[in-house]
Amino acid sequence: MTVLDSAPVKVRSCTVSTGSTTHPRPTGQDRYTISEVAAHTGLTAHTLRWYERIGLMPHVDRTHTGQRRFTNRDLDWLHLVGKLRLTGMPVADMVRYAELVREGEHTFPEREELLTTHRENVRERIAELQSTLAVLDYKIDVYADARRASERV
Repeated sequence: MTVLDSAPVKVRSCTVSTGSTTHPRPTGQDRYTISEVAAHTGLTAHTLRWYERIGLMPHVDRTHTGQRRFTNRDLDWLHLVGKLRLTGMPVADMVRYAELVREGEHTFPEREELLTTHRENVRERIAELQSTLAVLDYKIDVYADARRASERV
């Protein structure tokens, strides 16, 4: 992973919430069990193992007994993956992106293209949702007007 992909994601002057309860990272700690990561991210241990198996997670260190030990860098990566999931990015594209990150900085142009294409898809979906929201608002107004009219009678 490069500095660009492992740095904490900053969102332009707003806090983004996924609606799930997250637990702050223990101060000074940089080794987490799979259950601690599951509690922090809201993902199941099964999902975390699956991410690793399909190549979506970088190599996760293990203890001498074979237990996974996740790092803060892994948590940052999972945060990014969570955002990509929220945008509806296909798993195959997320895996491809992870492969490109592992391949190194020479893949910046391909990563940029992948994300730019996906951003356009997200913008199209947002426009569709805004149009759908306008229809819902209209229908709600119709019913509210009808209710008010019947209350006057």
